[in-house]
Amino acid sequence: MTARRLNTVQEYYFSKKLREVAAMIAQGKPVINMGIGSPDLPAHPQVVDALKESFNHPKVHQYQSYQGIPELRQAIAGFYQKHYQVEANPNSEILPLMGSKEGIMHISMAFLNPGDKVLIPNPGYPTYQSVTRLVEAIPVFYDLRANNDWQPDLEVLNQMDLSGVKLMWINYPHMPTGANAKLTTFKKLISWAKEKNILLVNDNPYSFVLTDQPESMLSVAGAMDVGMELNSLSKSFNMAGWRVGMLVGNEKNIKAILKVKSNMDSGMFFGIQQGAIAALGAEENWFKQLNDVYAQRRELIFKLATLLNTAFDQQSSGLFVWAKLKDTSKSSVEVIEEILQNHNVFITPGSIFGSQGEGYIRFSLCVPSAQISSAIERITKE
Repeated sequence: MTARRLNTVQEYYFSKKLREVAAMIAQGKPVINMGIGSPDLPAHPQVVDALKESFNHPKVHQYQSYQGIPELRQAIAGFYQKHYQVEANPNSEILPLMGSKEGIMHISMAFLNPGDKVLIPNPGYPTYQSVTRLVEAIPVFYDLRANNDWQPDLEVLNQMDLSGVKLMWINYPHMPTGANAKLTTFKKLISWAKEKNILLVNDNPYSFVLTDQPESMLSVAGAMDVGMELNSLSKSFNMAGWRVGMLVGNEKNIKAILKVKSNMDSGMFFGIQQGAIAALGAEENWFKQLNDVYAQRRELIFKLATLLNTAFDQQSSGLFVWAKLKDTSKSSVEVIEEILQNHNVFITPGSIFGSQGEGYIRFSLCVPSAQISSAIERITKE
């Protein structure tokens, strides 16, 4: 007999869909996967070197600190100071994580009781909803709309029943829409969250991908009084499989989350921490090199999206292109299934991100230009 909480969630969409895609490939079908944001570019050479060198350390195979080694926390503090102009105490305001996805669960377990309500963006990352349900809290969706640049609308939020709301998830730069982070949005939300006594958490893994300037919610004065920020090395440093994330917040909140985390894992592998330190110290040119590649790929994706009769924002940021279907006679799931079966190209349906994602499809930039060109050729032959 499984726990009742499993009745509130389903297996993650990509967990199921990628099995289907893998089966198609095993059958000899040349599927081009544009669905998932798993960076295909290599990590920085100094990251790999740091990992190799770590095996010479006498404590490399031992349990590690639940808080991460001091050098990693100091590297995170330096990274936040250098790129976001945010000061955080490495001893009390920073907590390394095994990926920011882990942080979503830890935060929810630390602050939510059964029956508490959580504000979740629609469209948004599906894990916010699933984790909320797993801890027996109640998801309350707030709509994001294209005509408001996919930013939260405080007038609408104020008209909602906010009784029992304890936590609000935001995610800027936004996934899946690519909406940019705006300091004006952060300032308004921080003031609003203080007024409503709601914990505000920004999930911030995309701030260096095709952005003019990386932004952090914590750069706003007083943000740590009411908010925390998750970040990750997965997207900006091509280290998705390493599972390295971080949480920055005030000492009280970090201590609360450490109570959960220290009972769920036994520390991050020493070599991974050393690689993370090397990544966080990468020179500015690293991000420019990555973005040059992503910009080239994005231009090709724009051509593909145009062929598929969609409209899109050419100024969006992040690892995806969010495209609106001009023909809405079919659902986004039906559209991507036809493309997959007829052309062996997998694209993500917008509806998996919430009802506000219906009528959209999402393209990943984590695909070599040659494969994007091949996809264009396949669609053109239709």
